Amino acid sequence: MTGQQPEGDRKHPVDETLPPLKMFTSGLQHVAAMYAGVVAPPMIVGPACGLSATETAFLMGASLFTAGIATLLQTLGFWKVGARLPFVNGVSFAGVTPMVAIGKAQSPGHALPIIFGAVIVAGVLGFLLAPYFSKLVRFFPPVVTGTVITLIGVSLLPVAFNWSQGGNPQAPDYGSPTNIGMAALTFVIVLVLRRVLRGFLQQIAILLGLVAGTLIAIPVGITHFAALGKASLIGFPTPFHFGAPQFDIAAIVSMCIVMLVCMTESTADMLALGKIVGRPADERTIEGGLRADTLGTALSPLFNGFANSAFAQNIGLVAMTKVRSRYVVATGGLILIVLGLCPVAASVISLVPLPVLGGAGIVLFGSVAASGIQTLASAAMEKGDNALIVAAAVGIGLIPIAAPDFYHALPKDLLVVLDSGISTGCLVAIVLNLAFNHFGGRDAETAPDAGAPGDPEVAPPPRLATEGGAGEPAAAAPAH
Repeated sequence: MTGQQPEGDRKHPVDETLPPLKMFTSGLQHVAAMYAGVVAPPMIVGPACGLSATETAFLMGASLFTAGIATLLQTLGFWKVGARLPFVNGVSFAGVTPMVAIGKAQSPGHALPIIFGAVIVAGVLGFLLAPYFSKLVRFFPPVVTGTVITLIGVSLLPVAFNWSQGGNPQAPDYGSPTNIGMAALTFVIVLVLRRVLRGFLQQIAILLGLVAGTLIAIPVGITHFAALGKASLIGFPTPFHFGAPQFDIAAIVSMCIVMLVCMTESTADMLALGKIVGRPADERTIEGGLRADTLGTALSPLFNGFANSAFAQNIGLVAMTKVRSRYVVATGGLILIVLGLCPVAASVISLVPLPVLGGAGIVLFGSVAASGIQTLASAAMEKGDNALIVAAAVGIGLIPIAAPDFYHALPKDLLVVLDSGISTGCLVAIVLNLAFNHFGGRDAETAPDAGAPGDPEVAPPPRLATEGGAGEPAAAAPAH
């Protein structure tokens, strides 16, 4: 038909650019969803390393800056670096426990340089391992990816619940009716906006809900402006502000383990995001994504940042808004860099009270779990031992969530992996899938759901209600 592009010439939604206003507001929405997650690790690690409030604030700005750089590496990429998906990177929580342990074991002036040295080595090691690690993608069929995606969403929900209560268990108002009420109100506002709005406004319903919740929270008294008044206009994260990196063997080993955990989680996140945006993540995509993760990690200590990995909460935002453009997330990366360079701008974003963020987070993280359930629907659960695989992996993956102290008597080095329900659940699902569907006397070609994602033996997952355009069949997405 006249005026229409041939099917083969159409851009995939991942590669589309949006009008400037839509690009900015959608990117800002990603920043709002991840902001608390980026600044939380330095807020924990800073005091553990003996930093003052001012120095901790500097560390928070550096984390925003390096998260922006890592996000640009991931979305735009160069050479063989970057998944080129709407993939957000930020400071990984997996490294918090070992970094706090390093901080407590060292004198205040030496802790951060030792941490930064270990992060650099871990990033370089991960970069070298990326081509080999990416080959594991064939061991992530729907029964594995669906389990992991579900665990990602379920594992993030306690974060939203904590935010809804106020974020700080030691605070006197933690879990107060005011905090929970504001979270519930924001939750309802987001749902109503998603239901009544149309088009672009519906796509930024989360951002609008956060703005509305923050405005309502002002007369309630939980929106605090003190940080805005103290923030300076410009604050560049001076390279090696806390001293040149130092290299300690024990610290390096612990951070290398963290890097492997981050790579496992990022692989699962890329597979999840690939399904949501209609561009399945193949081996090359995962290799590029892991290279971006690890290169961003290796560069972060230069600007006083920590290890970077995928932010799963933003996957839920992509699923909900249907905005699949990687350039939107790249815009979010630029905003993060600006926030890192401009503490005043960062303080404006931080005005969003945690209970308001928690109310919106319940919807976001629940969307990730729902995507995992949709993927499991295509995993031939009625055949073979797939239901057993899911039951065992989800059960093990829920241990750190349902019983946080379950592993308290085990060696601390093991806790880096065991305290991550996503990592443990992923490992259990992979091992059991190999045992039941690849080995054990059955041929991998005929075993149900044993093939890698995209194999002809494995049926594609049903199209999510939150994916793509309304009514589009899943097969309409161009092959890449």
